[in-house]
Amino acid sequence: MNRLFTILIVAAMVLGVAVGWGVHEYASPAGAKAVAGNLSIVTDVFLRLIKMIIAPLVFSTLVAGIAHMENASTIGRVGAKTLGWFISASLVSLTIGLIMVHLIQPGAGMHLVADPVAPGAAVDMTKFNLKEFVSHIFPKSIVEAMANNEILQIVIFSVFFGTAVAAIEDRAPAVVAVVEQVSAIMLKVTSYVMKTAPLAIFAALAATVSTQGIGVLVTYAKFVGGFYVSMLLLWALLIAVLVLIVGPRALKLIALIRSPALLAFSTASSEAAYPGTLEALQQWGVSRRVASFVLPLGYSFNLDGTMMYCTFATLFVAQAYGIHLTIGQQITMLLLLMVTSKGVAGVPRASLVVISATLTYFHLPEAGLLLILAVDNLLDMGRSATNVVGNSVAAAVVAKWEGQIEEPKTEDAVIANNAA
Repeated sequence: MNRLFTILIVAAMVLGVAVGWGVHEYASPAGAKAVAGNLSIVTDVFLRLIKMIIAPLVFSTLVAGIAHMENASTIGRVGAKTLGWFISASLVSLTIGLIMVHLIQPGAGMHLVADPVAPGAAVDMTKFNLKEFVSHIFPKSIVEAMANNEILQIVIFSVFFGTAVAAIEDRAPAVVAVVEQVSAIMLKVTSYVMKTAPLAIFAALAATVSTQGIGVLVTYAKFVGGFYVSMLLLWALLIAVLVLIVGPRALKLIALIRSPALLAFSTASSEAAYPGTLEALQQWGVSRRVASFVLPLGYSFNLDGTMMYCTFATLFVAQAYGIHLTIGQQITMLLLLMVTSKGVAGVPRASLVVISATLTYFHLPEAGLLLILAVDNLLDMGRSATNVVGNSVAAAVVAKWEGQIEEPKTEDAVIANNAA
């Protein structure tokens, strides 16, 4: 299915570029604009479907994740050190994305113009002050927050709700079961929505090339290349920190997780690499206790590749439309992404949901999501592999801090230990 979907994505990209080039070359400017307008029907529907799933998806996945963290407090030191590492790694990932997108400027040459009647045509500067920001975080009504897709307000409510569920032992199992069922349903709905992505990609590329010309593809190449350079920089930093904390033995871990990382890259799914990653960590010497705690938590709270991409892509959209965000606004964006990226962990194409919510929050053109949609599948491969590396490094570091690194094991010994 993943291979078929990838083929459809590539076919949609090629066909979209071909149709867009034909329209740009042989139709009048007015005709090309009319064609682009008709194609926008498809993209508008896709954007509405994305916005439709944000609120229930964030609420259900985040509540379920927090409810399952009830043992973190009993573990004590391990939980605190793990979350401390996750927060630090998240800030580093987000900051690298922020710095690199400013250095590379991948969207600077697009000169797109937002719809003047859309609220995203400009950033409302009056909303970015301390009083307005702090007040806006807390919802007056969760129904209103969900109706307006106020992602940060939904996250705040979900944190309170999930914490309360975990604290009420007698009722928690039933409530958690319901939330998990809702989460499973929303994940299935998300998979249905993402199946329409090839159509949206075709329409988005055809519309863009028909009005902007074939030269716009240079910008896409700069965007993809810039992101992969940023990702490799993050990898180098994570590995360097691991070697500094653990020692030269860390390089053996990188060799062991090579296969899980390649699996995540080829399938564009870090979850697909979970069993192999867990086995590699224990084979390297991370105790079963630490590995079985840190790795699942990392899949919910430590998606380094996804977080860096969210910063990179959001500012790429701002650059493409010539919208300037102040330093204060960009710091606010980092903090917002720090929280919201935890809310849809493990969700297929989770970054699109997070980016869509961020564009809405900062009143950036929602159509900017379509700029990155065409190459999202290619970038998702890199993000997934990065998530595997980041979580493996986190498990090894926490194990070192806790003195839970054991002697290296053979593959058979790991299997026997897990069976026991």
